[in-house]
Amino acid sequence: MKKILLSLLIATSMGAASTSVWAETDAGRVTYKPVEAIDMVSGKIKVAIDAITSGSDGEAVAALIKDAMDASKEINANDKVDMARTRANNKLKSARNHAKDSALQEAEQELKNAQKSFQDLKGLL
Repeated sequence: MKKILLSLLIATSMGAASTSVWAETDAGRVTYKPVEAIDMVSGKIKVAIDAITSGSDGEAVAALIKDAMDASKEINANDKVDMARTRANNKLKSARNHAKDSALQEAEQELKNAQKSFQDLKGLL
């Protein structure tokens, strides 16, 4: 009888300690809903496109694109969305490489493609 109660107690405590109900975000960390995160990334991409239009240099544009890439990590929904986010993020990487090489026209086109890809993520939610 003791063995059964002990194993039941262990199983219950393991199950209770590992539930996602207890999961919390780090103190001071802001979490975003997927749609909010997508809009945030799109806004950062627009800032980068506006910087190209206003005549900023490649390094400044590359830094703005890096901000958009970092923000894209906040998009958490499911595996399907994550795969599409990775493909859209690859377009941002390509745009960043173009910006570093001072090929701003190509960077602008890649940014527009990336922005469309990120907006298309909303349809997968």
